[in-house]
Amino acid sequence: MDKLKKVLSGQDDSSSDGTGIIERANQASSLAWATRMKGFGICFVLGVLCSVLGSCLLWIPGTGLVLFAVLYSVGNISALASTMFLMGPCRQLKAMCAKERAFATAIMLWKNNGLALLFCVLQFLAFTWYGLSYIPFARDGVMKLCSTCL
Repeated sequence: MDKLKKVLSGQDDSSSDGTGIIERANQASSLAWATRMKGFGICFVLGVLCSVLGSCLLWIPGTGLVLFAVLYSVGNISALASTMFLMGPCRQLKAMCAKERAFATAIMLWKNNGLALLFCVLQFLAFTWYGLSYIPFARDGVMKLCSTCL
């Protein structure tokens, strides 16, 4: 946990290229770190809310499918845009195809009308796992938490 605090506060000197995650993120964008974190949080929460609302509206007869498609798409675009605040758009697109994120990216982009609800849940989980990959040691922390709880 101390290692995570050091990395997130910019005090970690053990990265392989000599710069910490905050320095690398600052080099990728002209926005301040606090502004990027606020942008990430706002876009992520807005994306999740739109996606959940769209999933709930799926069951309305008549216009439910259209509302679902619009809100779910806007939610996904907003949630993806949230991670661009952390890494920058170009690095984000390159990172989506990285070995450790390829499976989550594939599930996130996979859509099927007949199993819309199942894929919504899978997509939420995949995006959460994908988003955690940008936070140092977050995946390890979640894995440890799940193993402790189960």
